[in-house]
Amino acid sequence: MYDVIVIGGSFAGLSAATQLARARQKVLVIDAGLPRNRFADEAHGFLGQDGRAPAAIMRDARRQLGRYPTVELLSGEAIGAEAADNGFTIHLGVGGERQAARLVLATGVTDALPAVPGMMERWGATVLHCPYCHGYEMRDLPLGVLAAHTMSPHQALLIPDWGPTTYFTQGAFEPDPDQLRALADRGVTIERTPVIALLGKAPALAGVRLADGRVVELAALFTAPRTRPATALAAMLGCAHEDGLTGPHVKVDARGATSVPGVWAAGDAASPMHNATLASAAGVMAGIGAHQASIQPTVQ
Repeated sequence: MYDVIVIGGSFAGLSAATQLARARQKVLVIDAGLPRNRFADEAHGFLGQDGRAPAAIMRDARRQLGRYPTVELLSGEAIGAEAADNGFTIHLGVGGERQAARLVLATGVTDALPAVPGMMERWGATVLHCPYCHGYEMRDLPLGVLAAHTMSPHQALLIPDWGPTTYFTQGAFEPDPDQLRALADRGVTIERTPVIALLGKAPALAGVRLADGRVVELAALFTAPRTRPATALAAMLGCAHEDGLTGPHVKVDARGATSVPGVWAAGDAASPMHNATLASAAGVMAGIGAHQASIQPTVQ
C-alpha cells in the first residue's frame, strides 16, 4: 500500500512525485512512456533547461527522483482505477494492481490536429501550437496560423512578434470587425481560401497549397489541436471535468484537488493552458496538496 500513486511521468507527474518524496511519502510513479512532448526535439522557456530535449530533462528528473528511498518507478500503463477500502486501486495493463491512499493524475492529453494532409509528420517541428515554446526559433521567417477554433484570431494577433504572419480562416473562423482592425494594425494577412495540403520534405515546411491552387510560402504553421484526456482514469473515478478552449480537462482547485476526495490532477490533463513550466508548477502544488491531506484528511 502506497501513500500516493502518481500516474504520469512527465513534467507534472515527476514534479508532484518529487515533492512527495521529499515529504518522505511512499510513492509509486506509473509512466506509460508516451509524453505529449515526445514530438519536440527541444523544450524552451523552462527555467534552466532552455534548448534541451524533453526526453533528456525527464531522464535527469527520473534519475534524481530515484535517489529517494521511498520512491518506486514503474514503466507501464494504468488502464483502470477505482475507489477501494481506505484508498484506491490501480489496474495495470500488464496485469496486476497497486493500491494507494491517494492519487495524483498527471496523465496528459492527446492531440487531434486539423484534417489537412501533412500536419502530423511536422507536428512539434514546423506545425506548432505555442509561440512561447517555439516562436523564437522561427523568428523573422514567414509564419502562418491555421484557424481551428474561435480563439484562432487571438493567436494570429500574437504571432507577428515572431515573424510576418498570414491568418488562414479555413472558411470557418472569420474575425469579427474589431479583430479585423487589430489584425490589420499588426500587419497580418487574411487568407480565406482553405489550406488543403502542406508542402516540403517533412518535418520541414516549405509552404501550403490552397484550394484554388495557389501556394503560400511558410516556414512554420501555428494551430490549436483539439485535445482530449490521454486516459479515462479521471472519468472512471468520477472526477468532474470542464470545457477548455481546445477540449475538456479535469476540474481542479488551486492545489490540484479534483471533485473526488483523495484524488489530485495536474498538468495538461487539468488545465486549459498547456506549457511545461505551468505543468511542472501544477505538479508541485498537487504533490504538496496530496501530502498535506495526509495530516489534515478533511482538507484538500
